[in-house]
Amino acid sequence: MASKNSTATKRADALRSIDAIVQAAAECLGRSPEASLSEIARAAGVGRVTLYAHFASRAEVVDAAMSRAIGQGDKALDAVDLTGDPLLALARYVEAGWPLVDQARALLIAAQKELPPGRIRELHSAPAARIETLVARGREAGVFRTDLPIAWLVNVLHSIMHSAADEIRAGRLTSDRAAGHITATVLAAFTPPGTPVPESGTGT
Repeated sequence: MASKNSTATKRADALRSIDAIVQAAAECLGRSPEASLSEIARAAGVGRVTLYAHFASRAEVVDAAMSRAIGQGDKALDAVDLTGDPLLALARYVEAGWPLVDQARALLIAAQKELPPGRIRELHSAPAARIETLVARGREAGVFRTDLPIAWLVNVLHSIMHSAADEIRAGRLTSDRAAGHITATVLAAFTPPGTPVPESGTGT
């Protein structure tokens, strides 16, 4: 019995260490994509030996941190109503989604340096599926263009979100205006050729 309790305690300790490391990695890399493993270990309250006992490389640490950030963001987006008018649903998605992109910007830079593109796409697959479904519904309703692939349109949306984050950091855009700018730009990109672009967020 004592042996089982000891094993359970060690397992619980290991899980706490892993959780602390992943959380610290998300925070440190979220501030600076160049954050070292030593910095992450210190922030997690563990030594480098403990960190390497759970993660064999920096890439594994970055992968775990990115997975956590995307998972948390995906849960937040679950609360967004994407039903009804696709144009209004798109505006709601942008309003809720772009701050998540902004928050994870530095972490994504770290991931792009450490992880292959295929892995990054895999990590984003769940959030991407949500907006792909919305774009497909908008195409069926005739309000989103059908001459370009859905995957391309989704990539355009996320690229514009990342650009908004860059503009804020450069001092050329304020956070309170970002969602409106993104929505207006995306609507212009998504509207079928030859069709008047609807006013941002109105669906008309």
